[in-house]
Amino acid sequence: MTDSQRPPPPKRRSLLTRLRGLLLDFDAALDSGLFSLGARTRRALSAYSAFTERFNLTGVPRFAVGLASDGLTLSAVGAMGMLALAIPAFRETSDDWLKRTELAVTFLDRYGNTIGERGVKQNDTIPLEDIPDQLIKATLATEDRRFYEHWGIDVAGTFRAVVTNARAGGVRQGGSSLSQQLAKNLFLSNERTIERKIKEAFLAIWLESHLTKSQILKLYLDRAYLGGGAYGVDAAARYYFGKSVREVNLAEAAMLAGLFKAPSKYAPHINLPAARARASTVLDNLVEAGFMTEGQVFGARRNPATPVDRRDDEVPDFYLDYAFGEVKKLVDQFPPSVVERNFIVRTGLDPNIQKVADAALETSLAEFGRDYKVKQGGVVVMEPNGTLRAMVGGRDYGESQFNRATDALRQPGSSFKPFVYTVALMNGMKPSTIVQDAPICLGNWCPQNYGRSYMGSITLKTALQHSLNTVAVRLAERFGRKRIVDLAHQMGIRTPLPISAPLPLGAAEVTLFDMTTGYAVFANGGRSVYPHAVVEMRIGDGDVVWRFDRDAPKPVQIIPIQQLNDINDMLNNVVENGTGRRARLVNAKVAGKTGTTNAYRDAWFMGFTGNYVAGVWFGNDDYAMMNKMTGGSLPAMTWQKVMAYAHQGIDIKPIPGVTTPLPKIEEPPAMVNVPGLATSERPVTLSPRSAERLAGLERLLKEAEVRLSSVSAPVPAEPAPATPATPVPAPVRRN
Repeated sequence: MTDSQRPPPPKRRSLLTRLRGLLLDFDAALDSGLFSLGARTRRALSAYSAFTERFNLTGVPRFAVGLASDGLTLSAVGAMGMLALAIPAFRETSDDWLKRTELAVTFLDRYGNTIGERGVKQNDTIPLEDIPDQLIKATLATEDRRFYEHWGIDVAGTFRAVVTNARAGGVRQGGSSLSQQLAKNLFLSNERTIERKIKEAFLAIWLESHLTKSQILKLYLDRAYLGGGAYGVDAAARYYFGKSVREVNLAEAAMLAGLFKAPSKYAPHINLPAARARASTVLDNLVEAGFMTEGQVFGARRNPATPVDRRDDEVPDFYLDYAFGEVKKLVDQFPPSVVERNFIVRTGLDPNIQKVADAALETSLAEFGRDYKVKQGGVVVMEPNGTLRAMVGGRDYGESQFNRATDALRQPGSSFKPFVYTVALMNGMKPSTIVQDAPICLGNWCPQNYGRSYMGSITLKTALQHSLNTVAVRLAERFGRKRIVDLAHQMGIRTPLPISAPLPLGAAEVTLFDMTTGYAVFANGGRSVYPHAVVEMRIGDGDVVWRFDRDAPKPVQIIPIQQLNDINDMLNNVVENGTGRRARLVNAKVAGKTGTTNAYRDAWFMGFTGNYVAGVWFGNDDYAMMNKMTGGSLPAMTWQKVMAYAHQGIDIKPIPGVTTPLPKIEEPPAMVNVPGLATSERPVTLSPRSAERLAGLERLLKEAEVRLSSVSAPVPAEPAPATPATPVPAPVRRN
């Protein structure tokens, strides 16, 4: 055999054999090492055990020693875990925490009238010695009887509360000390979690180590929220009784002390019987704690406190809550040079429209709520530029502070379809384009129209007029659901919109406020909207730190003019000839869309004129089915009540793209009856132009006052450089 015919040497087999050997060697070394480590560990443990045997306690059972040792170990581990949870809370306690001021805002309506306050206005002018002794005793007897005995955590009181709650089968008594409550008010939130309670306990001990008992008590009395927008006992005394806290009697002190537990539940201006019952409990606590005798509290029992009658004080609480949240966001964006925490904020609230919106919602629910099986609703009214004029977040703010206009996520139903049709128009379609209303299936999903019938070949305008589901689904399939989502987000919808098959029928969840913002784009000529309640912010000395027309983002064109005119004409046709006929007005053109969801869980009417855009929603908080309520029924009727009032006594502006004459309405719907307001005519108010001119005049007077004060000041030794005058911006015309 020649060399060329010999097979090659088995190099590959040799490499595999060597690799196998290396792996076997590694395995053997690993096994040996682990065995040696185990043997050394056993020897070390045996040696440690033999060493500790020298320290055995005579006469003590071994199991007791083990239990004690394990208990100490677990206690150490638990303490370390609690400390780790408390460290984030300690970061809030900066060196200047005691001097830190909370945000306090006084709100004005669009005409400059005070409408409410939010935030904490600290009042340190009343020393603890001037606060009545009976109020201090009532507070301690109810909130923390052992306040001067414990070190931040009342162990005995906590144990007593646990036993009492266990016997009652629920929460009947609080276990937090006054120091713990102050720690929560100063540094933490109201969330009910174990982590928060641990932080609260550590911070209570921290407070006790940094402040005296008197300082802690004073801070608690000054900063606790007592309902009605009042923080601190002095503000509460002035709000509920119209007097300083120095002047309250025992009955009034008992009612104030009863508010610390649940101000929204026991506030006398909301529920006077509950407030008096709570005050009676406070008097019982005074006697049980030994602070007073039964004879001393007898007079307060016979003559309970009578608060100031505030039933006529119609505070737009839902509106103020939203405006306060907006102020917080704006303050966070201010430069570090703005250190002021007290602001005077002019809002866009129209108090008359707000009253009508409140009354319209309540009237609709009172008259038709039982028939339709509906308990809640919401109303939002704004100008086309996004200025919020009125907001109703629910039927009763005292019963529930949840704002259904801004926070409730509900399905908009067919009121979402204008976004779909706008995309179709922006991609080449016309209102006269022929589309098919016929059965369609996407996989196993086969949407049907409301009447379960089909119209065949129709125009795009007719399809929107009859709110046909199959056409909306076909349009979404043709032009893409992502385009619809993108346009909706550009127009003001802030919630995520899943790109799903039912999207064009309004299956995604949105808020009433966002939907109103989106429709404002139709009303203002197709431009983006910056929704806002805050029109102007001033600090204590009157300087303007934020103004909408100067500092807000500038609008950009979203919908081309031609396509905007087309969609507005189609939406006007919906009101005049389609499902929204009950929303027509006698003196203004209306465009809008109804919305009804599956199983009648939500009913909407979204509409606008050239002056205002408004949205109305009805439903139940528990998502219970209503009795066949559609968007064209109670929502459209309520919308009409509010907007009929809002359009009286003003210059009516046209809707972009709508030029047809006003429809003839044989019998105008009845106006909503609001106590204190005329039912047939809107009260005379300043025109938008006059309001802006008055605001400009106010700025000029303020500037003149500053200049006069500077002229009367002593002349400096050397002439100071001239400061250019602050220009007064030209008034911006608004509605």
